[in-house]
Amino acid sequence: MSAESARPSGGPDEPSGLVTQAFPTETHPTTGAPHHHRPDANPTGRRLATLMLTALGVVYGDIGTSPLYSIKECFRREFGLAVTPVNVYGVLSLIVWALVLVVSVKYVAFILRADNKGEGGVFALLALILARQQRDTERRTRAILITMGLFGGAFLYGDGMITPAISVLGAVEGLQIVTPALAKFIVPITFAIIFTLFYFQYKGTAKVGGAFGWIMLAWFVSIGVLGIMEITQHPGIFRAMNPWYAVTFFPAHPKESFVVLGAVVLVITGGEALYADMGHFGRKPIRWAWFGFVLPCLLLNYFGQGALVLRDRTAVSNPFYMLAPPAFQIPLLVIATLAAIVASQALISGAFSLTQQAVQLGYTPRLNIVHTSSEQAGQIYIPEVNKALAVGTLLLVVAFRSSAALAATYGVAVTATMAITTMLFVVIARQRFGWSKLKARTFLYGFLFIDLLFLASNLLKVPHGGWVPLTIAGIVFLLMTTWKKGRDILLEHMETSSLPMDAFISDVARRKPHRVSGTAVFMTSARGGAPVVLLHHLKHMKVLHQQVILLSIRTADVPDVDEQETLEVEELGQGFWRVLATYGFMEQPNVPDIMKFLNARGVRTRPGDTSFFLGRERLIATGKSRMARWRKKIFALMSRNALSATEFFSIPPNRVVELGAQIEF
Repeated sequence: MSAESARPSGGPDEPSGLVTQAFPTETHPTTGAPHHHRPDANPTGRRLATLMLTALGVVYGDIGTSPLYSIKECFRREFGLAVTPVNVYGVLSLIVWALVLVVSVKYVAFILRADNKGEGGVFALLALILARQQRDTERRTRAILITMGLFGGAFLYGDGMITPAISVLGAVEGLQIVTPALAKFIVPITFAIIFTLFYFQYKGTAKVGGAFGWIMLAWFVSIGVLGIMEITQHPGIFRAMNPWYAVTFFPAHPKESFVVLGAVVLVITGGEALYADMGHFGRKPIRWAWFGFVLPCLLLNYFGQGALVLRDRTAVSNPFYMLAPPAFQIPLLVIATLAAIVASQALISGAFSLTQQAVQLGYTPRLNIVHTSSEQAGQIYIPEVNKALAVGTLLLVVAFRSSAALAATYGVAVTATMAITTMLFVVIARQRFGWSKLKARTFLYGFLFIDLLFLASNLLKVPHGGWVPLTIAGIVFLLMTTWKKGRDILLEHMETSSLPMDAFISDVARRKPHRVSGTAVFMTSARGGAPVVLLHHLKHMKVLHQQVILLSIRTADVPDVDEQETLEVEELGQGFWRVLATYGFMEQPNVPDIMKFLNARGVRTRPGDTSFFLGRERLIATGKSRMARWRKKIFALMSRNALSATEFFSIPPNRVVELGAQIEF
């Protein structure tokens, strides 16, 4: 009975008799936030440089802080890999070609092409798949692809908890290199930094976001220079660029090499962020920043760490910090901590954006979405998600207490998401880019083999902590699918309980109920018939307002709706109007703004003379439906705790009338 996001489709509905009106350019109706503008398709000059610098602070935080712990993890004692020149070359070669094949080729060269009107990420791929017409022969395949997309999104929540914990811990662990006596303060300091980071999320990143790029610029310059300083003493380390060292590493160490892959994957854990954050910057700045700056700095640092380990095998305990001269270790510790905070912020902000998309696509209950910037629509804050991430991250810090222990949890979710992205991309490439079967299969088999190899290696971590992201993803997936299925069942119930609108209008014309002055707006997700809340209102009150508006809010399969997209208005007769407002899955609707645009289009209303009628369902999990009883109870609990339509759609609370109903489902 209350407005919900409708199923995404290929475009706005266009029933006969509709008056199609475009939203004005300057004020698209969102919640006071600006329209979600896409980045320049081909920026140049100063604009390109600005976007590249900003991208450093958002896109590359996760992958950029991997040198803090990656080499160290590859030579953990538990793996049994001796620190010999051949092994160092082999591990470095694996790292180089993981960065080249997975990040440079797969993500930067190919995956970035699969954008949804400029927006990237696994949910953007899911929206593209949802946009296709659902034919009977495709239902099973479609269901499998949707399931994979949801799992891909669910895995990122676990990543959003682990990344802040492992990044900040890895940075603060530099204290024990500076002064071993400070080792006991690592966990408390990490706890305090992460707590502060989450505590101030409500202020948004608008004020400090401009500094993120400069922090990461200083970080990449620092790690690159440190690498060069060590490489000059052992230039032969560049031989590790030869892939033969990676190839021969496997037969030389059949058991150890498979385990080490679980550590090598740490260098590419930020690859998915390249794609997910594409909507903020566009392909060109991300590609140029990667090939022109980030990748060279990362490789220089990894080669520098390798050269250091060859020169001093004891440095393998923490080769990153031991690269720095003693006088620079404290400044490096400060820069590393700031870089870890930036990396954490990127994942936290990504979780907020992912949740907003899930809400608009109908996979999550309505949540309180706060826009923290008057200039950037993508900067949002979701209190419920922030609290959940904060609790989970702080528990991980207290439970695992070191980046080495957390590395055992890291990688399972990331590699699973990467494999899912590969499969979804191939489907989109066939449908959208017209790839031949040969080209699609070559891409699929080649990169899926790499993804699954990394995933299989990381599955060895499950008993040692890898179960953490899997558990988080499983819970999130269960909640998303339960909510979606429950809403579908509830919508079917509403539609069967409603009357065809033509029959209702005819009955009103025949019975001529008493009409009172003013406008009544009935929020409805069932656009085909008379809303149940309208039927209850007329049954109990025996009156109707002079003007009645049936308002439906629809979420399209695109991140934002262009100004040319439409607000659809249909006059039904007898003072009734049907209105359909369309929003993208990155936008948030605002009912008062919609009413202003209706006034401009001839549907006259006055704020003080308009009442909004909403339905409030009390769900009773006793009816017959296609859902297990325990899932019904979960759905009912989620429904009770969802943000009210009044708050979500910014409806003036003093103009709202709620009619309750008990529903067995």
